Amino acid sequence: MEPKSKRSAETAERAGSEGSSMPRTGDAPIMKPYDAAKVSSRVRVNKAYKMFVGGAFVRSESGRYFQVQNAPDHEDADPETVNVPRGSRKDVRDAVLAAKNAWHGWEKRTAYNRGQILYRLAEVMESRRPELTHSLERGGQSNVAAAAEVDVAIDRVVFYAGFADKFYALLASSNPVAGPHFNFSVPEAMGTIGVVAPDRPSLLGLVSTVLPVITGGNTVVALASERDPRTAIVWSECIATSDMPGGVINILTGHAKELSAHLAKHREVIGIDAWIVDADLRKSVESEGADNVKRVKTHVPMDPEAWIDERKAQGLGWIERFLETKTIWHPVGL
Repeated sequence: MEPKSKRSAETAERAGSEGSSMPRTGDAPIMKPYDAAKVSSRVRVNKAYKMFVGGAFVRSESGRYFQVQNAPDHEDADPETVNVPRGSRKDVRDAVLAAKNAWHGWEKRTAYNRGQILYRLAEVMESRRPELTHSLERGGQSNVAAAAEVDVAIDRVVFYAGFADKFYALLASSNPVAGPHFNFSVPEAMGTIGVVAPDRPSLLGLVSTVLPVITGGNTVVALASERDPRTAIVWSECIATSDMPGGVINILTGHAKELSAHLAKHREVIGIDAWIVDADLRKSVESEGADNVKRVKTHVPMDPEAWIDERKAQGLGWIERFLETKTIWHPVGL
């Protein structure tokens, strides 16, 4: 009987001489090349668009949808018309609850850590830049305009990432008082803020209104552009794959005329930042917000070109809009 080591050596030698045609024991079977005809005829997997609430992608609890069409002559994996969830009052309540539960954890994070998380979001957006650009083209923009908007949106995230641990020093103060006391004022986050983003630009407008709110330590429930909600959902995927805690940013899709009033009425929403063309709707939001004494800021949307302007669409004033100032007195010598 031959020794085991000798038989093993002969087996290995035979396998080597026969090449790859004889797989070794335990190897996976050798796969045949793909049939190009079969691959080209496969049915694409269409994207199911969902809202972003509490760090998860959800359908509307009502089961309702509204339809969005691709730009004319735009070739895309999506069908010509797609269904996007149409948010309801219950969806607003769910999103506000998620934002409220996330607020204390987000506010307690150090300003430096919040800046790191925002910078990570910019990294993810940079890696998905072609997808964001393609989404804007699908919404009707040219390739050049879409690419420029994505670049400015990424730069804006980096801007607020750098500002996250600096605005405190700019907004805080030591106040001169008569008497044996120290007196100083410091900014504090308010809580959950509702944002009605402008229709255009769909990505840059959403980024420019949401980012300053969370930079200050607030959480946000945002209503995305009604004309191009798909780009907001793609941006939500960037948020979901970054280090952003669930519930800090919640994005609903639907009709501003329906959901703006629900945001304004909700007593757990501390402030509203609404960019609405319809003057009657702006007045309604102001009235509903005043009824429960929340801070309401309504605006006529700026021109798309103005959102690119660093002097108009970003800065310390955007962060300060939804901060409270706490003044502290402390006796000298204690």
